[in-house]
Amino acid sequence: MQVLHDVPLAPLTTFRLGGPAARLVTATTDAEVVEAVREADAAGTPLLVVGGGSNLIIGDKGFDGTALRIATRGFELVGNRLELAAGEVWTDAVGRTVEAGLAGIECLAGIPGSAGATPIQNVGAYGQEVSSTITEVVAYDRTSGETVVLSGAECAFSYRHSRFKADPERYVVLRVRFELEDAGGLSAPLKYAETARALGVEPGDRVPLADARETVLKLRAGKGMVLDPEDHDTWSAGSFFTNPILTEADFAAFHARVKERLGEDAEPPAYPAGPGRTKTSAAWLIDKAGFTKGYGSGPARISTKHTLALTNRGGATTEDLLALAREVVAGVREAFGVTLVNEPVTVGVQL
Repeated sequence: MQVLHDVPLAPLTTFRLGGPAARLVTATTDAEVVEAVREADAAGTPLLVVGGGSNLIIGDKGFDGTALRIATRGFELVGNRLELAAGEVWTDAVGRTVEAGLAGIECLAGIPGSAGATPIQNVGAYGQEVSSTITEVVAYDRTSGETVVLSGAECAFSYRHSRFKADPERYVVLRVRFELEDAGGLSAPLKYAETARALGVEPGDRVPLADARETVLKLRAGKGMVLDPEDHDTWSAGSFFTNPILTEADFAAFHARVKERLGEDAEPPAYPAGPGRTKTSAAWLIDKAGFTKGYGSGPARISTKHTLALTNRGGATTEDLLALAREVVAGVREAFGVTLVNEPVTVGVQL
């Protein structure tokens, strides 16, 4: 276990933003993670858990407490069952499952961050979510002071949400267990129309696993969603806002606003999201509200490749980023009556 003091946190995040931590602990085993958490809790010290840093917005003043960087490693594959240590690099683990001929997470390639973060956010993209393959999550329960094993059902997964996100101070994820599918080297049925089109097949079809993974990586790279130190479009947290899910009444009001603003022929994206609920596209809302690719004149701007990514063009501060985010939220609300919700976790600041 490594312990450092007054350490900048910006280099540990994909935004490359944020002030220093009073104390930074790097843990390389589950036992070290638990020890660091127990020590902080016993002392009443604020605790910030850091994995890949791809979903964090840290304030410019930093974090006056213990930042715990989880750097554990572990990839164990037995048959179709996969266990990952929380600190495993997620996209590397996806690549290894594809090489092993197992389907279920191949369309989640290229997503930055660590494996331990995936159940917290119920990470998803291109028609897949980790909730469909996670069987168990091993976590340290700060309330009971014990390590617990939660089944997939006990994780209470929903769209970009989980039990862990609902109670962020309680659990520290140590390991994640998955059950994948051996489909003879083929992917899971493709659910996302864009992926199917890029592969020249129909939604519901299967394709070779490697083809699915490579296609997703190309699609993500085209939107600045694959990390590249030389590309400021990737100095982001990926999708900054979640896609709004609206009740029937709210969607009807939204639909009317769209026609009023964009014309009677205008139709917003609409996808079923459960009984009486409809999901629409945050990226579409942002674009139609006038915040197009590359919007902004300061060091924080909308990506030149995707309207859903807010980026640090170099030299930005967290306040620069938040000012842009607030402008986008206010503009979309004024235009369409829909309030966007940020996907990244904020530390020491609020949107």
